[in-house]
Amino acid sequence: MVARNIVAPLIAAALVSMSGIASQAEISEREFQVVGTWGGLEHWKARESVFWNETLPGASEGKLTANAKPLTELGLSGFELLRQLRLGAFDFAHGVFSYVASDSPVIEGVDLAGIVDNLDAYREVMSAYRPILEQEFRDKFNAEILMLYPWPDQQMYCNLEGAESADIALGDLSGRKIRTYNATLGDFVEGFGASATTITFAEVIPAIEKGVVDCSITSVTAAYRSKLYQVTTHNFQLNLGNVGSFLAVNRDVWSSLSEEDRDIIRSGLSELEEEMWTATAANNVRGNLCTGKGPCDLGDPGGLIDVVPGDADAERTREIVETIVLKRWAKRCGAECAGAWNDTVGKVVGMTASAD
Repeated sequence: MVARNIVAPLIAAALVSMSGIASQAEISEREFQVVGTWGGLEHWKARESVFWNETLPGASEGKLTANAKPLTELGLSGFELLRQLRLGAFDFAHGVFSYVASDSPVIEGVDLAGIVDNLDAYREVMSAYRPILEQEFRDKFNAEILMLYPWPDQQMYCNLEGAESADIALGDLSGRKIRTYNATLGDFVEGFGASATTITFAEVIPAIEKGVVDCSITSVTAAYRSKLYQVTTHNFQLNLGNVGSFLAVNRDVWSSLSEEDRDIIRSGLSELEEEMWTATAANNVRGNLCTGKGPCDLGDPGGLIDVVPGDADAERTREIVETIVLKRWAKRCGAECAGAWNDTVGKVVGMTASAD
């Protein structure tokens, strides 16, 4: 009886040990091809690259690794990401919804200009619209969404030489040429009487210097890091959105992985997603301080004149969104698409999209 009491626990321990070995054996040895976002910005440098180069290899005991590079290093613009992901040019892709929306008006619905003005509301929008995005990615791009995250507030940075005042309203930008990077921002800009010019982020500073555009819409941290304050005078702090980002995987690649592989990746990405939201909230504050009068923990403040929109501009923004932004998007997307948006995002923001 004594011998049996000793042997039984030993057998059980051996089985547990063998189970652990088998579980480890289930983890593949794979090197993934991964494309990230902009190499000069914080999401890539502090979080995306860290996950692929350190977190994932560490969690998998070195079995899951990546050849991960930002799109800027690969010479990509970002517009072509989902097409290349579908073709298998890489396994995982971090991308920006508004950049890939030219291939799908459905995708554009998560990032319509001016529908929300704060990060908490935007997270609700993303959560509500996620099932629609997931289905569109599967059907059109053979891709699976694994993570959703935002960029800092998108605001307008303008060269208004001779205007030393912060007492400027949205209507004062009528007639100006404003850099945008997607259709919905163009719709909003045209809604207050300005002209929209679509150019890449790399072209912004030379375009302002040459007078091609008067203002640029970009994130508050990108504005500081790119030194946009050197060619502009005012920061018009109307938040036009947060530029939703995604991490997607080619579905053939995803289905080829063991459940253990997928669990390791999902677990790490769950933590990374929370880091992204927390960092973006902090950067919203940091960006405005750094492009303005400070204090700035990134370097010398940019010294721009901060223009804080008043109640009249808030009312004008909602009017433009409801009568122009949503109507034009609903026409691009169609009645069924707009109806799905109304049942999800529309209920969050209290608005209705209709082409009528």
